[in-house]
Amino acid sequence: MIKSELVQRVIEANPHLYQRDAERIVGAFFNEITKALTRGERVELRGFGAFSTKHRKARTGRNPRTGASVQVPEKFVPFFKAGKGLRERLNVEGG
Repeated sequence: MIKSELVQRVIEANPHLYQRDAERIVGAFFNEITKALTRGERVELRGFGAFSTKHRKARTGRNPRTGASVQVPEKFVPFFKAGKGLRERLNVEGG
């Protein structure tokens, strides 16, 4: 599912909303998650999962085309861990 499909589902579930309002809601939701992760905070949505960041140390990588060594700087990457409710819904018996 892409962002525009999510906006469409929000509109279908809430027909009283205009499309521009649904786009603002979805955009604000993602912006707040992004801001929290940028501040180093963890975002937990009960029953769905938790977003956090993981630190990756600097390392020496390889350019796959040339095989040359490349220095990869340290960085933080987003990480998502599915919550119990989401895992249970995905792994329903017979489904």
